[in-house]
Amino acid sequence: MVQFVSVANILKFLARSGVEPHLVGLARYLEEDFSRWEAFEKAPRIPSHSPGGVIELMPTSDGETYSFKYVNGHPGNTRKGLQTVTAFGVLADVTTGYPRFVAEMTVLTAVRTAAVSAMAAKHLARPESRVMAMIGNGAQSEFQALAFKAVNEIEEVRLYDIDPAATDKCARNLAGSGLRIVRCGSAPEAVAGADIVTTVTADKRRSTILTDNMVGAGVHINAIGGDSPGKTELHPDILKRAGIFVELTAQSRVEGEIQQLPQDYPVTELWEVVTGRRPGRTDGAQITLFDSVGFAVEDFSALRYLRDRVRGTQFVEELDLIAEPDDSRDLFGLIDRAGRQSGGVVGRRGAVPAVA
Repeated sequence: MVQFVSVANILKFLARSGVEPHLVGLARYLEEDFSRWEAFEKAPRIPSHSPGGVIELMPTSDGETYSFKYVNGHPGNTRKGLQTVTAFGVLADVTTGYPRFVAEMTVLTAVRTAAVSAMAAKHLARPESRVMAMIGNGAQSEFQALAFKAVNEIEEVRLYDIDPAATDKCARNLAGSGLRIVRCGSAPEAVAGADIVTTVTADKRRSTILTDNMVGAGVHINAIGGDSPGKTELHPDILKRAGIFVELTAQSRVEGEIQQLPQDYPVTELWEVVTGRRPGRTDGAQITLFDSVGFAVEDFSALRYLRDRVRGTQFVEELDLIAEPDDSRDLFGLIDRAGRQSGGVVGRRGAVPAVA
């Protein structure tokens, strides 16, 4: 049997345990795995692009545990009443190849992305940062706001979305969170006075959500919406003024904001900052940019943390996913046994009623 966390159970679990404590704990697991980054197999995700979106597989392994995530990104889904992103993930035992843990990752990806953003900002933003602008108030926005509150002590979130209903939704969901919520009428209004700017829009195209004149000295930009070829959110002049930090350079050159720059443009991988090999922010006036596209090691951390937290609770079920014959060479025998247990006899033409 494989341990399984369903959508219903992860929602109940997060409601019971609290989203903010989960974000804090996950950020800690992420730091642990980024600190041993070199132990992981690393390769850009495997995409299948279509006019309406993308389907991707994101695999990695630390030599003991293998993981992968199946995830899609279809911005037009919202017009059909569907989610832009859906996902599930697997942890498997490298020694045997057996999957051991399966979980929904539509919700978990939003939690993971927010925890990564907050963990990166811990290393890159000015420590005194207390105000964040959120450009794009869709499915990721509340998780981002709560992560920055829990991990980075953000006190005010300034919201803007081209769809006012999305801002209303976000503000409503964050009511009572302890954050000061400010609705803004434009992106420049939201950015004005912000220490951290998060861009998290969904359109699969080159956009200019932030222009160069909107970004002042000392700002940390958390750019998470540009995550596929041809999809960006920042004017390239901003990139040229900033210290740029990425997850995996080879993947970000194709999918991130830095796809707008020459292939040899210097960037720093976040794990190098976490381990102290390279500096993060160098002074209070520097503009820092976390060009995040999402990487498989982060999903590994999210699945590992969820597995550890739900183990032995009512929020995990057993999934009958792996065939287990008594004799490993007799797979056909399982069919025969199932037929007999159901009151039939298995033959070449299928199960037939048993003859007394």
